[in-house]
Amino acid sequence: MSARVATALPSDRITITADSTTEPFWLAAKERRLVAAQCGDCGHFRLPPTAYCPQCQSTAVDWPELSGRAVVYSFAVVHGFPGLPDATLVPAVVDLPDAPGARLVTNVVGVLPEDVRIGMELVVDFHPINDGWLLPVFRVAGDEES
Repeated sequence: MSARVATALPSDRITITADSTTEPFWLAAKERRLVAAQCGDCGHFRLPPTAYCPQCQSTAVDWPELSGRAVVYSFAVVHGFPGLPDATLVPAVVDLPDAPGARLVTNVVGVLPEDVRIGMELVVDFHPINDGWLLPVFRVAGDEES
């Protein structure tokens, strides 16, 4: 069996549902910017976004733009997906150095799954999905042009 590079799901297989709490994240992604919810009172970062801060219960929220850097915290390798038996996916949880304490569930793309490692440095990219939205995915840092 030949090695398969990890990809994101085809665009037509991904649909998001945004609400007033998550819409700023998705609108920024649509502009190819990665942001995170940060409490406007205590500064605590949180992903996924929530209506109130879990630290101080404030509803004040800021959306600072992040550098797009990330580090693999955890990952899995998925060979096959319903209706896509040849798909190779690497879903991952990544730490965002610019948003201490925030972790994002995402996909690592453009890499052989056996090369992914805990602690690997990544950089954000954006994958088109349904309804004109863009999904933040990550590539190995230094491989952005791949």
